[in-house]
Amino acid sequence: MGKLGRGGGKKTMLMLTIKDKVVPHNIYMHFIRNGGLFMLNKTDYELGDDAFILLKIMDGAEKIPVEGEVIWVAKKGVKRPHSPGVGIQFTDPDNVAKDKIETYLAGSLVSTSQTATM
Repeated sequence: MGKLGRGGGKKTMLMLTIKDKVVPHNIYMHFIRNGGLFMLNKTDYELGDDAFILLKIMDGAEKIPVEGEVIWVAKKGVKRPHSPGVGIQFTDPDNVAKDKIETYLAGSLVSTSQTATM
């Protein structure tokens, strides 16, 4: 994964491929306005950093561009069961990624199993 832009600075694209329903269930944040993803990594980010994700979902050939903003930072050394990473809120209210992820996760968004997000 690359670095995120700092508050309107240079953006580097992050790539994420979701290969099964377990991954989005673990990292998708449906409780955030416009949706979002928790990206596991150990790079230092700041709240408000700009993010650009190129997302590939399941068997689809399409790579979906997603713009977002860092709204949550779990730094190195965070206690188990959590992992270091960043929560990225999708900034486009009409983003395709949210719709596609929620379609794949239909029926499991209210699961009681533990995830990387909350």
